[in-house]
Amino acid sequence: MIQWQKSTYSGGAAGNECVELAYTKGELLLRESDAPTRILPVTATSLAGLLRHLGAGPRSRMR
Repeated sequence: MIQWQKSTYSGGAAGNECVELAYTKGELLLRESDAPTRILPVTATSLAGLLRHLGAGPRSRMR
């Protein structure tokens, strides 16, 4: 069974969907909590890039 990790920024109430991350059998997996059967395998490099992009804020994404 895969153990999914949810961000501590996500609330526990209904409607608080978020991205979840798991590591299993040497593979990183990403999914949205509102669509848990749609699982995306990612590399550590691509995940780091996504996190950098999201952490940059909306102004830098508009370039």
